[in-house]
Amino acid sequence: MIFKVYYQPNRSEVPVRENTRSLYVEASNEREVRHHLKGRDMNIEYVQLLEGNHLEYEQANANYEVETADGQ
Repeated sequence: MIFKVYYQPNRSEVPVRENTRSLYVEASNEREVRHHLKGRDMNIEYVQLLEGNHLEYEQANANYEVETADGQ
């Protein structure tokens, strides 16, 4: 499954909507995604499962690059 992770790039700063970034992770579940990203200096806002038309839309984006979680 592919998950889209919305995050702030610096954990120690106050979250600002304009600074929100996203990345894509292939994993079995949300817990695996969070475990994969645990050591990074980021403040995870939301982890969203992508399916169907939404996934196809995101795959058409030029910035679409998928990371694979360790458990894969």
